[in-house]
Amino acid sequence: MTSALQLPTGSQPASSKSEAAPGAEPLPFGLDQALDFRLPELIATRRFLHAHPELSGQEFDTAALIARELSVAGLAPRLLPKGNGVICDIDGRPDGPVVALRADLDALPLADAKDVPYRSTVEGVCHACGHDVHTTIVLGVGLLLAQLAQRGQLDGRVRLIFQPAEEILPCGSLEVIEAGGLTDVTQIFALHCDPNLPVGQVGLRVGPITAAADNITVRLTGPGGHTARPHLTVDLVDALGRLVTEVPALVNRRVPANSGLLLVFGQASAGTQYNVIPNEAMAAGTLRVLDRDTWELAPKIVAQVVRDVIAPTGATVDVEYLRGRPPVVNDARAIRVLTAATAAAAGPAGIAETPQSMGGEDFSWYLEHVPGALARLGVGRTAANVDLHRAAFDVDERAIPVGVRVLLQTALKALAE
Repeated sequence: MTSALQLPTGSQPASSKSEAAPGAEPLPFGLDQALDFRLPELIATRRFLHAHPELSGQEFDTAALIARELSVAGLAPRLLPKGNGVICDIDGRPDGPVVALRADLDALPLADAKDVPYRSTVEGVCHACGHDVHTTIVLGVGLLLAQLAQRGQLDGRVRLIFQPAEEILPCGSLEVIEAGGLTDVTQIFALHCDPNLPVGQVGLRVGPITAAADNITVRLTGPGGHTARPHLTVDLVDALGRLVTEVPALVNRRVPANSGLLLVFGQASAGTQYNVIPNEAMAAGTLRVLDRDTWELAPKIVAQVVRDVIAPTGATVDVEYLRGRPPVVNDARAIRVLTAATAAAAGPAGIAETPQSMGGEDFSWYLEHVPGALARLGVGRTAANVDLHRAAFDVDERAIPVGVRVLLQTALKALAE
Protein backbone atom coordinates (compact mmCIF):
# COMPACT_ATOMS: atom_id res chain seq x y z
CA MET A 1 0.00 0.00 0.00
CA THR A 2 1.53 3.30 -1.05
CA SER A 3 0.53 6.91 -0.75
CA ALA A 4 1.52 10.22 -2.25
CA LEU A 5 1.42 11.51 1.33
CA GLN A 6 4.62 10.66 3.15
CA LEU A 7 5.42 11.78 6.67
CA PRO A 8 8.76 13.57 6.18
CA THR A 9 11.71 12.56 8.31
CA GLY A 10 12.16 14.96 11.19
CA SER A 11 8.59 16.25 10.92
CA GLN A 12 7.79 15.47 14.54
CA PRO A 13 7.24 18.46 16.81
CA ALA A 14 9.25 18.88 19.99
CA SER A 15 8.84 15.98 22.40
CA SER A 16 5.77 16.22 24.63
CA LYS A 17 4.28 13.97 27.25
CA SER A 18 0.74 12.91 27.95
CA GLU A 19 -0.03 14.14 31.45
CA ALA A 20 -2.86 12.34 33.21
CA ALA A 21 -5.52 14.62 34.71
CA PRO A 22 -6.17 14.70 38.47
CA GLY A 23 -8.17 11.64 39.44
CA ALA A 24 -7.38 9.80 36.23
CA GLU A 25 -6.15 6.23 36.27
CA PRO A 26 -2.92 5.02 34.66
CA LEU A 27 -3.50 3.28 31.35
CA PRO A 28 -3.76 -0.49 31.68
CA PHE A 29 -0.83 -2.76 30.89
CA GLY A 30 1.73 0.03 31.23
CA LEU A 31 0.62 1.87 28.10
CA ASP A 32 1.36 5.34 29.52
CA GLN A 33 4.99 5.06 28.48
CA ALA A 34 3.97 3.82 25.04
CA LEU A 35 1.64 6.81 24.61
CA ASP A 36 4.37 9.22 25.69
CA PHE A 37 6.67 7.65 23.12
CA ARG A 38 4.04 7.88 20.37
CA LEU A 39 2.71 11.35 21.15
CA PRO A 40 5.21 13.50 19.20
CA GLU A 41 4.65 11.25 16.19
CA LEU A 42 0.87 11.55 16.55
CA ILE A 43 1.00 15.33 16.76
CA ALA A 44 3.21 15.36 13.66
CA THR A 45 0.70 13.12 11.88
CA ARG A 46 -2.18 15.46 12.75
CA ARG A 47 -0.24 18.46 11.45
CA PHE A 48 0.69 16.63 8.28
CA LEU A 49 -2.91 15.65 7.63
CA HIS A 50 -3.98 19.22 8.32
CA ALA A 51 -1.49 20.50 5.77
CA HIS A 52 -2.59 17.94 3.15
CA PRO A 53 -6.41 17.79 3.34
CA GLU A 54 -8.60 15.92 0.86
CA LEU A 55 -12.22 16.63 0.02
CA SER A 56 -15.10 14.24 0.66
CA GLY A 57 -14.89 11.14 -1.49
CA GLN A 58 -11.32 11.92 -2.56
CA GLU A 59 -9.44 10.75 0.55
CA PHE A 60 -7.24 8.31 -1.37
CA ASP A 61 -3.84 9.51 -0.18
CA THR A 62 -5.03 9.94 3.40
CA ALA A 63 -6.46 6.42 3.44
CA ALA A 64 -3.29 4.96 1.96
CA LEU A 65 -1.17 6.78 4.54
CA ILE A 66 -3.27 5.40 7.40
CA ALA A 67 -3.17 1.89 5.92
CA ARG A 68 0.60 2.08 5.66
CA GLU A 69 1.04 3.20 9.27
CA LEU A 70 -1.19 0.36 10.48
CA SER A 71 0.71 -2.15 8.34
CA VAL A 72 4.01 -1.04 9.86
CA ALA A 73 2.50 -1.83 13.27
CA GLY A 74 1.90 -5.43 12.15
CA LEU A 75 -1.80 -5.04 11.41
CA ALA A 76 -3.70 -6.01 8.24
CA PRO A 77 -5.78 -3.00 7.12
CA ARG A 78 -8.02 -3.21 4.08
CA LEU A 79 -9.06 -0.33 1.88
CA LEU A 80 -12.71 0.30 1.06
CA PRO A 81 -13.70 -0.66 -2.51
CA LYS A 82 -13.11 2.90 -3.77
CA GLY A 83 -9.78 3.12 -1.94
CA ASN A 84 -10.75 6.20 0.06
CA GLY A 85 -11.29 4.61 3.47
CA VAL A 86 -9.79 1.96 5.72
CA ILE A 87 -11.10 -0.85 7.93
CA CYS A 88 -8.66 -2.63 10.22
CA ASP A 89 -9.31 -5.34 12.80
CA ILE A 90 -7.05 -5.77 15.81
CA ASP A 91 -7.51 -9.39 16.78
CA GLY A 92 -7.44 -10.38 20.41
CA ARG A 93 -9.23 -13.20 22.19
CA PRO A 94 -11.17 -15.02 19.43
CA ASP A 95 -14.29 -15.63 21.54
CA GLY A 96 -14.53 -12.00 22.65
CA PRO A 97 -16.86 -9.28 21.32
CA VAL A 98 -16.13 -6.91 18.44
CA VAL A 99 -16.00 -3.21 19.32
CA ALA A 100 -15.62 -0.56 16.60
CA LEU A 101 -13.99 2.88 16.79
CA ARG A 102 -14.75 5.31 13.98
CA ALA A 103 -12.89 8.31 12.56
CA ASP A 104 -13.72 10.45 9.51
CA LEU A 105 -11.09 11.49 6.96
CA ASP A 106 -12.54 14.28 4.82
CA ALA A 107 -11.92 18.02 4.84
CA LEU A 108 -14.11 20.96 3.82
CA PRO A 109 -14.03 23.19 0.72
CA LEU A 110 -12.76 26.20 2.70
CA ALA A 111 -9.57 28.22 2.44
CA ASP A 112 -7.37 27.89 5.54
CA ALA A 113 -7.18 31.29 7.23
CA LYS A 114 -4.68 30.34 9.96
CA ASP A 115 -1.06 31.52 10.09
CA VAL A 116 0.51 28.30 11.36
CA PRO A 117 3.33 26.06 10.07
CA TYR A 118 0.83 23.30 9.29
CA ARG A 119 -1.56 25.52 7.33
CA SER A 120 -3.28 23.74 4.43
CA THR A 121 -1.16 23.47 1.31
CA VAL A 122 -4.22 22.68 -0.82
CA GLU A 123 -5.93 25.76 -2.14
CA GLY A 124 -9.52 26.08 -1.00
CA VAL A 125 -9.48 22.94 1.18
CA CYS A 126 -9.13 22.83 4.97
CA HIS A 127 -9.68 20.54 7.95
CA ALA A 128 -12.11 22.97 9.57
CA CYS A 129 -14.09 20.34 11.47
CA GLY A 130 -11.36 18.40 13.29
CA HIS A 131 -11.41 15.25 11.19
CA ASP A 132 -7.61 15.30 11.13
CA VAL A 133 -7.74 15.05 14.92
CA HIS A 134 -10.33 12.26 14.86
CA THR A 135 -8.15 10.29 12.45
CA THR A 136 -5.01 10.83 14.50
CA ILE A 137 -6.69 9.73 17.72
CA VAL A 138 -8.11 6.49 16.31
CA LEU A 139 -4.76 5.75 14.67
CA GLY A 140 -3.04 6.28 18.01
CA VAL A 141 -5.48 4.00 19.79
CA GLY A 142 -4.94 1.35 17.12
CA LEU A 143 -1.16 1.45 17.48
CA LEU A 144 -1.41 0.98 21.26
CA LEU A 145 -4.01 -1.77 21.00
CA ALA A 146 -1.80 -3.57 18.50
CA GLN A 147 0.83 -3.87 21.24
CA LEU A 148 -1.73 -5.43 23.58
CA ALA A 149 -2.85 -7.88 20.90
CA GLN A 150 0.73 -8.95 20.26
CA ARG A 151 1.11 -9.66 23.99
CA GLY A 152 -2.18 -11.57 24.17
CA GLN A 153 -3.79 -8.93 26.42
CA LEU A 154 -6.76 -7.91 24.28
CA ASP A 155 -10.10 -9.40 25.35
CA GLY A 156 -11.72 -9.47 21.92
CA ARG A 157 -11.48 -7.69 18.59
CA VAL A 158 -11.34 -3.93 17.99
CA ARG A 159 -12.26 -2.67 14.53
CA LEU A 160 -10.85 0.65 13.41
CA ILE A 161 -13.02 2.44 10.85
CA PHE A 162 -11.55 5.36 8.92
CA GLN A 163 -14.46 6.47 6.78
CA PRO A 164 -14.67 8.89 3.84
CA ALA A 165 -17.28 11.50 3.01
CA GLU A 166 -18.81 12.44 6.33
CA GLU A 167 -19.46 15.99 5.10
CA ILE A 168 -21.48 15.22 1.97
CA LEU A 169 -24.40 13.19 0.67
CA PRO A 170 -24.53 10.28 0.10
CA CYS A 171 -22.81 9.65 3.43
CA GLY A 172 -19.54 7.76 3.69
CA SER A 173 -20.84 5.71 6.59
CA LEU A 174 -23.18 3.98 4.16
CA GLU A 175 -20.16 2.92 2.08
CA VAL A 176 -18.57 1.42 5.17
CA ILE A 177 -21.73 -0.46 6.09
CA GLU A 178 -22.11 -1.78 2.55
CA ALA A 179 -18.48 -2.98 2.66
CA GLY A 180 -19.22 -5.06 5.77
CA GLY A 181 -17.77 -2.61 8.27
CA LEU A 182 -20.34 -3.51 10.93
CA THR A 183 -20.24 -7.28 10.51
CA ASP A 184 -20.12 -8.89 13.98
CA VAL A 185 -19.78 -5.48 15.70
CA THR A 186 -21.47 -5.35 19.09
CA GLN A 187 -20.85 -1.66 19.91
CA ILE A 188 -19.41 1.35 18.08
CA PHE A 189 -17.94 4.59 19.45
CA ALA A 190 -16.64 7.90 18.10
CA LEU A 191 -15.39 11.28 19.27
CA HIS A 192 -16.08 14.63 17.64
CA CYS A 193 -14.11 17.81 18.32
CA ASP A 194 -15.97 20.49 20.30
CA PRO A 195 -14.29 23.91 20.55
CA ASN A 196 -16.87 24.98 23.14
CA LEU A 197 -15.47 22.49 25.67
CA PRO A 198 -12.01 22.96 27.23
CA VAL A 199 -9.29 20.37 26.78
CA GLY A 200 -9.73 17.61 29.33
CA GLN A 201 -13.52 17.50 29.17
CA VAL A 202 -15.71 15.09 27.21
CA GLY A 203 -19.35 15.93 26.49
CA LEU A 204 -21.72 13.00 27.04
CA ARG A 205 -25.44 12.59 26.50
CA VAL A 206 -27.89 9.68 26.47
CA GLY A 207 -30.34 9.79 23.58
CA PRO A 208 -30.27 12.27 20.68
CA ILE A 209 -27.06 14.33 20.54
CA THR A 210 -27.34 15.72 16.98
CA ALA A 211 -30.15 16.65 14.62
CA ALA A 212 -31.36 14.99 11.47
CA ALA A 213 -30.08 16.85 8.42
CA ASP A 214 -31.43 16.77 4.85
CA ASN A 215 -30.78 18.78 1.69
CA ILE A 216 -33.50 20.55 -0.28
CA THR A 217 -33.32 22.01 -3.79
CA VAL A 218 -36.30 23.81 -5.37
CA ARG A 219 -36.27 24.71 -9.09
CA LEU A 220 -38.77 27.12 -10.60
CA THR A 221 -39.46 27.54 -14.32
CA GLY A 222 -41.58 29.85 -16.45
CA PRO A 223 -41.69 31.42 -19.92
CA GLY A 224 -39.59 34.47 -19.02
CA GLY A 225 -40.16 37.96 -20.36
CA HIS A 226 -39.59 41.71 -20.09
CA THR A 227 -39.59 43.45 -16.71
CA ALA A 228 -41.84 46.12 -18.27
CA ARG A 229 -44.62 43.55 -18.72
CA PRO A 230 -44.56 41.08 -15.80
CA HIS A 231 -48.31 40.53 -16.25
CA LEU A 232 -47.62 38.74 -19.54
CA THR A 233 -45.27 36.16 -18.03
CA VAL A 234 -44.40 34.47 -14.73
CA ASP A 235 -42.24 36.59 -12.43
CA LEU A 236 -39.81 33.99 -11.11
CA VAL A 237 -37.86 36.50 -9.01
CA ASP A 238 -41.04 37.31 -7.12
CA ALA A 239 -41.81 33.60 -6.80
CA LEU A 240 -38.29 32.92 -5.52
CA GLY A 241 -38.67 35.66 -2.92
CA ARG A 242 -41.89 34.09 -1.67
CA LEU A 243 -40.22 30.69 -1.55
CA VAL A 244 -37.29 31.66 0.64
CA THR A 245 -39.23 33.96 2.97
CA GLU A 246 -42.56 32.16 3.40
CA VAL A 247 -41.80 28.45 3.22
CA PRO A 248 -39.61 28.10 6.35
CA ALA A 249 -42.22 29.71 8.62
CA LEU A 250 -45.11 27.77 7.10
CA VAL A 251 -43.27 24.44 7.44
CA ASN A 252 -42.75 25.21 11.13
CA ARG A 253 -46.50 25.69 11.50
CA ARG A 254 -47.09 22.13 10.23
CA VAL A 255 -44.97 20.38 12.90
CA PRO A 256 -44.97 20.29 16.72
CA ALA A 257 -43.24 23.31 18.24
CA ASN A 258 -40.89 21.11 20.27
CA SER A 259 -39.62 19.21 17.23
CA GLY A 260 -36.85 21.77 16.74
CA LEU A 261 -37.22 22.03 12.96
CA LEU A 262 -34.95 24.52 11.19
CA LEU A 263 -35.27 25.11 7.42
CA VAL A 264 -32.70 27.56 6.06
CA PHE A 265 -31.94 28.40 2.44
CA GLY A 266 -28.25 29.03 1.87
CA GLN A 267 -28.35 29.44 -1.92
CA ALA A 268 -30.71 31.32 -4.24
CA SER A 269 -30.30 32.44 -7.84
CA ALA A 270 -32.42 33.88 -10.65
CA GLY A 271 -31.61 35.83 -13.75
CA THR A 272 -28.58 37.56 -15.25
CA GLN A 273 -30.01 40.85 -16.59
CA TYR A 274 -31.72 43.71 -14.73
CA ASN A 275 -34.50 44.09 -17.31
CA VAL A 276 -35.21 40.44 -18.13
CA ILE A 277 -37.50 38.19 -16.13
CA PRO A 278 -35.69 34.84 -16.15
CA ASN A 279 -37.18 31.51 -17.16
CA GLU A 280 -35.35 29.60 -14.41
CA ALA A 281 -34.73 30.15 -10.71
CA MET A 282 -33.56 27.95 -7.86
CA ALA A 283 -33.02 27.86 -4.11
CA ALA A 284 -31.23 25.25 -2.02
CA GLY A 285 -30.84 24.75 1.69
CA THR A 286 -30.92 22.36 4.60
CA LEU A 287 -33.64 21.05 6.84
CA ARG A 288 -32.55 20.10 10.34
CA VAL A 289 -34.82 18.66 12.98
CA LEU A 290 -34.27 17.27 16.46
CA ASP A 291 -37.23 14.89 16.48
CA ARG A 292 -37.02 11.56 14.64
CA ASP A 293 -40.77 11.26 14.01
CA THR A 294 -40.92 14.73 12.47
CA TRP A 295 -37.92 13.88 10.31
CA GLU A 296 -39.84 10.97 8.83
CA LEU A 297 -42.71 13.30 7.82
CA ALA A 298 -40.58 16.24 6.66
CA PRO A 299 -40.26 15.42 2.92
CA LYS A 300 -44.01 15.29 2.38
CA ILE A 301 -44.64 18.43 4.45
CA VAL A 302 -41.96 20.49 2.67
CA ALA A 303 -43.10 19.45 -0.82
CA GLN A 304 -46.71 20.38 -0.06
CA VAL A 305 -45.87 23.76 1.49
CA VAL A 306 -43.59 24.68 -1.43
CA ARG A 307 -46.30 23.87 -3.95
CA ASP A 308 -48.92 25.80 -1.95
CA VAL A 309 -46.71 28.90 -1.81
CA ILE A 310 -45.70 28.82 -5.48
CA ALA A 311 -49.11 27.90 -6.94
CA PRO A 312 -50.50 31.49 -7.06
CA THR A 313 -47.43 32.70 -9.00
CA GLY A 314 -48.02 30.36 -11.95
CA ALA A 315 -44.47 29.01 -11.85
CA THR A 316 -43.73 25.35 -12.45
CA VAL A 317 -42.03 23.88 -9.40
CA ASP A 318 -39.79 20.87 -8.88
CA VAL A 319 -38.73 19.85 -5.36
CA GLU A 320 -35.67 17.66 -4.89
CA TYR A 321 -35.56 16.40 -1.31
CA LEU A 322 -32.33 14.52 -0.55
CA ARG A 323 -32.39 12.40 2.58
CA GLY A 324 -29.25 13.05 4.62
CA ARG A 325 -28.93 11.44 8.01
CA PRO A 326 -31.14 10.82 11.04
CA PRO A 327 -30.20 12.14 14.49
CA VAL A 328 -27.37 10.43 16.34
CA VAL A 329 -29.14 8.67 19.22
CA ASN A 330 -26.69 7.51 21.88
CA ASP A 331 -27.36 4.17 23.51
CA ALA A 332 -27.62 4.35 27.32
CA ARG A 333 -25.38 1.34 27.88
CA ALA A 334 -22.75 2.72 25.49
CA ILE A 335 -22.80 6.05 27.33
CA ARG A 336 -22.20 4.20 30.60
CA VAL A 337 -19.10 2.69 29.02
CA LEU A 338 -17.96 6.10 27.76
CA THR A 339 -18.64 7.70 31.14
CA ALA A 340 -16.53 5.12 32.95
CA ALA A 341 -13.82 5.45 30.30
CA THR A 342 -13.79 9.25 30.56
CA ALA A 343 -13.54 9.11 34.36
CA ALA A 344 -10.61 6.71 34.04
CA ALA A 345 -8.91 8.70 31.28
CA ALA A 346 -9.57 12.29 32.35
CA GLY A 347 -10.75 12.07 35.95
CA PRO A 348 -14.28 12.73 37.22
CA ALA A 349 -13.94 16.42 36.29
CA GLY A 350 -13.57 15.38 32.65
CA ILE A 351 -17.21 14.28 32.43
CA ALA A 352 -19.42 17.05 31.04
CA GLU A 353 -23.05 17.20 30.01
CA THR A 354 -23.65 18.28 26.44
CA PRO A 355 -26.84 19.45 24.70
CA GLN A 356 -28.40 18.13 21.52
CA SER A 357 -27.12 20.24 18.64
CA MET A 358 -28.58 21.18 15.27
CA GLY A 359 -25.52 19.77 13.52
CA GLY A 360 -25.81 16.57 11.49
CA GLU A 361 -23.47 13.56 11.76
CA ASP A 362 -23.54 10.45 9.61
CA PHE A 363 -22.39 8.36 12.58
CA SER A 364 -26.16 8.06 13.03
CA TRP A 365 -26.37 5.46 10.25
CA TYR A 366 -24.11 3.09 12.20
CA LEU A 367 -26.45 3.41 15.18
CA GLU A 368 -29.35 2.30 12.99
CA HIS A 369 -27.64 -1.14 12.95
CA VAL A 370 -25.70 -1.51 16.22
CA PRO A 371 -25.77 0.28 19.59
CA GLY A 372 -23.09 2.84 20.30
CA ALA A 373 -22.41 6.45 21.17
CA LEU A 374 -20.79 9.66 19.96
CA ALA A 375 -19.05 11.91 22.49
CA ARG A 376 -17.75 15.47 22.17
CA LEU A 377 -14.04 15.97 22.81
CA GLY A 378 -13.03 19.32 24.26
CA VAL A 379 -10.49 21.05 22.01
CA GLY A 380 -11.08 24.68 23.07
CA ARG A 381 -8.04 26.92 22.73
CA THR A 382 -9.05 30.29 24.23
CA ALA A 383 -12.03 32.12 25.63
CA ALA A 384 -12.84 33.25 22.08
CA ASN A 385 -12.92 29.89 20.33
CA VAL A 386 -13.53 29.66 16.60
CA ASP A 387 -16.48 27.41 15.83
CA LEU A 388 -16.49 24.38 13.56
CA HIS A 389 -16.71 24.91 9.79
CA ARG A 390 -14.91 28.25 10.03
CA ALA A 391 -11.78 28.95 8.01
CA ALA A 392 -9.78 29.88 11.12
CA PHE A 393 -10.78 26.79 13.14
CA ASP A 394 -7.96 25.05 15.02
CA VAL A 395 -7.62 22.82 18.07
CA ASP A 396 -5.53 22.69 21.21
CA GLU A 397 -3.36 19.65 20.44
CA ARG A 398 -3.30 18.65 24.11
CA ALA A 399 -6.71 17.16 23.25
CA ILE A 400 -5.03 14.43 21.21
CA PRO A 401 -3.64 12.38 24.13
CA VAL A 402 -6.92 12.95 26.00
CA GLY A 403 -8.83 11.50 23.05
CA VAL A 404 -6.44 8.55 22.77
CA ARG A 405 -6.85 7.78 26.47
CA VAL A 406 -10.64 8.06 26.32
CA LEU A 407 -11.11 5.81 23.28
CA LEU A 408 -8.51 3.31 24.50
CA GLN A 409 -10.29 3.00 27.85
CA THR A 410 -13.62 2.84 26.01
CA ALA A 411 -12.50 -0.07 23.84
CA LEU A 412 -11.09 -2.01 26.78
CA LYS A 413 -14.13 -1.45 29.00
CA ALA A 414 -16.53 -2.34 26.18
CA LEU A 415 -14.59 -5.58 25.57
CA ALA A 416 -14.64 -6.36 29.29
CA GLU A 417 -18.44 -6.13 29.32
